[in-house]
Formats: sequence, structure tokens, C-alpha cells
Amino acid sequence: MKQQNFHLITHALCPYVQRSIITLEEKSIAYTRTDIDLANKPTWFKQKSPMGRVPVLLVDENRALFESAVICEYLDEVTSGSLHPTDILEKAYHRAWIEFGSGILQSIASLYNAKNSASFHRIHTEIHGKFRIIEGKISGIPFFTGEQFHLIDAVYGPIFRYFDVFDSFTDLNTFTNLPKCQWWRSALRQRKSVQQAVAENYPALLVQFLKNRDSYTSQLILTEGM
Repeated sequence: MKQQNFHLITHALCPYVQRSIITLEEKSIAYTRTDIDLANKPTWFKQKSPMGRVPVLLVDENRALFESAVICEYLDEVTSGSLHPTDILEKAYHRAWIEFGSGILQSIASLYNAKNSASFHRIHTEIHGKFRIIEGKISGIPFFTGEQFHLIDAVYGPIFRYFDVFDSFTDLNTFTNLPKCQWWRSALRQRKSVQQAVAENYPALLVQFLKNRDSYTSQLILTEGM
């Protein structure tokens, strides 16, 4: 296969973008990156992304792939080795829990958009319940199934990153009594590809984004004087 040029269209805070960058970094794929403002999308982006979302991967600048799951699978397939298990059933199992992770991201969005304390804590209880389910599925240390890093780990790295920021202004105790999740979270935080998926000012950018939500979360941040 001829050498391809990859250009990733991104947003600084998008967790789905982070999945794609982690995959690129794990597979040592050369790429360029362009951040856009989703509140003021350029005309050319609208032509590349029919759903109006990031990430978008431009392959040789003339073919656009959208949706992070598709992008990650493609990048995995066109390079040597694989970030998926070789066993077909195990691969499907991982894909199922990747979808579960997408559901957690949706719940996180509901959490930071909650308008009052009651809604906020109800949603957080639901999120905690989802991690309790995952606690029973983690079969290895340090990653989801042991020593080898897989695409499923690329999905949960950005999820855990949200709570690193949440913990700076509120005491949610999301992972209390969930030791496997704690170990997994710590291992992903230390993974170079996960670290490289965001800029150094990501926490500050996320806090500012949350402050602007006019939500219960923004009230918590303002109370902490951040």
C-alpha cells in the first residue's frame, strides 16, 4: 500500500478526537492536525463533515472519513499490527464495551449540563453505576485485558480525563470502592499517547468551557473561585 497522508480535523476538547489521536500515536502514524471552532465552522469543514462533527480524517486530502470509531478502525487496519484482539469473539466483546464507553460520554455531557444539584447528583449516580458494571469486566492490569493496550483503552482514556478535571473543583468520589477502575485510570493517565491527545492547557480550557454552561457545574466552579 502506498504511503498515505493523514490530516485530522479536530477540536481541542472533543473526547472522540482524543480517541483518534491516541490511535495515531499508538501506531506511530505521521499526521497533521487542524483545530477548528465548532461554534463557527469554516465552510470547507461543512463540505468534509456531513454530520458537522469532529473528528474528520482527510486521507490524501481528497477522501474524508468521519466518526471516530470508523477512523480508528481504518487506521488500525491500514497499518501493521492491531490494537484489537486477534480472536474474533474477543474483538466483538471489546467493540461492545467501546459502545458502552460512548454511552458514558453521553452521560458526562448530561452531567455538566445539569441545571441543579438534584439532577447533577442523580446523573452522577448513574455514571457511578456504569463504572461499577465495568469494574466487574476489567480482566487485567494495567489495561482493560492486561498488559497489551487496545482500542478500548484509547476510548476510556478521554473518559477518565474528565474526572481528573472534575476532581479539581468537586468531591464526587466517582471511583470509590472501584479499585480496578482506579488502576486502569492511573495507567491510562501515564500512557504517553493518552497524554499527547490533548494540549497542556486542556484542564484550563475544559474548566472555562464548563463555566460557560450556565449549569450546576458552572456554579461549583465559581464557588471554588476557579
